[in-house]
Amino acid sequence: METPERILILDFGSQYTQVIARRIREANVYSEIVPYSTGARKIASLRPRGIILSGGPASVYAKDAPKPDPEIFNLGIPILGICYGMQLLAHFLGGEVAKSQRREYGRGLLQVDRKCGLFRGLSGSIEIWNSHGDKVTRLPRGFKAAGKTENSAYAVVQKGNIFGLQFHPEVAHTPRGREIIHNFVKGVCGCKGTWTMSSFIDKTVEEIRDKVGKDRVILGLSGGVDSSVAAALLHRAIGGQLVCILVDNGLLRANEVESVKRIFGKGLGLKLKVVDASDRFLSRLRGVSDPERKRKIIGTEFIRVFEAATRSVGKAKFLAQGTLYPDIIESVSIDGNPAALIKSHHNVGGLPKRMKFKLIEPLSQLFKDEVRAVGEALGLPKEMVWRQPFPGPGLAVRCLGPVDRAKLQILREADAVVVEEMKLSGWYYKIWQSFAVLLPVRSVGVMGDERTYDFTIAVRAVESQDAMTADWAKLPYDLLGKLSTRIINEVKGVNRVVLDISSKPPATIEWE
Repeated sequence: METPERILILDFGSQYTQVIARRIREANVYSEIVPYSTGARKIASLRPRGIILSGGPASVYAKDAPKPDPEIFNLGIPILGICYGMQLLAHFLGGEVAKSQRREYGRGLLQVDRKCGLFRGLSGSIEIWNSHGDKVTRLPRGFKAAGKTENSAYAVVQKGNIFGLQFHPEVAHTPRGREIIHNFVKGVCGCKGTWTMSSFIDKTVEEIRDKVGKDRVILGLSGGVDSSVAAALLHRAIGGQLVCILVDNGLLRANEVESVKRIFGKGLGLKLKVVDASDRFLSRLRGVSDPERKRKIIGTEFIRVFEAATRSVGKAKFLAQGTLYPDIIESVSIDGNPAALIKSHHNVGGLPKRMKFKLIEPLSQLFKDEVRAVGEALGLPKEMVWRQPFPGPGLAVRCLGPVDRAKLQILREADAVVVEEMKLSGWYYKIWQSFAVLLPVRSVGVMGDERTYDFTIAVRAVESQDAMTADWAKLPYDLLGKLSTRIINEVKGVNRVVLDISSKPPATIEWE
């Protein structure tokens, strides 16, 4: 299988690094994020068509500022520096960078040289988004200005196939930014845009077969989009060598076990074993309120259940997981880059150090919308492909505080109402995610002539493209009214419903 066209992104800790990767993939070109410290020799061996230096929070003159291998500028590969990345290339190539007297944050207007290849097909004046306090004050030898703002004469610089942008073209607030990135990727780097989900499937199937050989693979099938697409992809690659295990950990949604059996066991013909381990999980979680401890406990028990399950399904060498790129980004520093840890995911942060299985994560370089496209290409039903995301630790991280069966039943019934009403209203497939959260808060209420002192349910509904950022969904009042009325009337133990109107950032989508 031919290696796909590749653009490497050197990550210097920008909150937008993953957005750059998404913009490149929208041009049907494979993008890969690597640590800023990746050596020039390693980069050359990967044969990228182009290199992008991301933004970052540091100053190039700071003592501990992250810096690239300077030899990357001698590789002859097209380079695009964005914000901090631009300041780095100016600094390393002999220019000067200084603190700006007027910091630029937010919207700005860029005047461009239309002869510059980055602005092919664009007007001479472009709305942009800035986020920087330093700026280039003197150009390196051979560079020229190709764009300016009110505050900077060198907002865009160029020398041959090396470019620098002081603004952020990757964010939505730069309306023509996607075209600027695509001009770099296709116009400057010469990428044809042949990376599609079909080509990804073909390449991944081949890689899985080469890695697995004749061995057996076990996959934890939760019924969510990620594990479902991973299962379908592995099934295409190795057929009966894949055994899917559904672990009923007592933290699943309503009717989850029955749904998985219907779609995967009867529908797709996958080998499926259901293990009821709910007592075991809930026993380990008894009295635990810290969300990170919950995730670690669930992740550890998940693997232990798998190890026990192999005794009945036959010896397996590999464990497959539906880990996605955002899971990795939010859980660990990617290969040592400066990204901050937000939270651990059970499938990347809670694995025992001495694990019996070798891991296979066929979706680990994909964003959620790309995973859905893979699912469609594999022929999975719409109800599965377009199912809203569900956290790996399940309802444990939507039941705030200690978890027990009684609270989980309340939450499960409330969540079922949310899902049903969202589907009936047509909103379910319009937004990214909608669900119920059980708060450890009791309040006084009145039902009939009786005083109640029951729990509160928070309804969370967000709009997003890839879960990296999200905004709360503006659901119609009549729908919100139905949700509140039904939950309070039908779910015993709840007398109050509230709406979460927080965006990400600063909040996360899940409460824990």
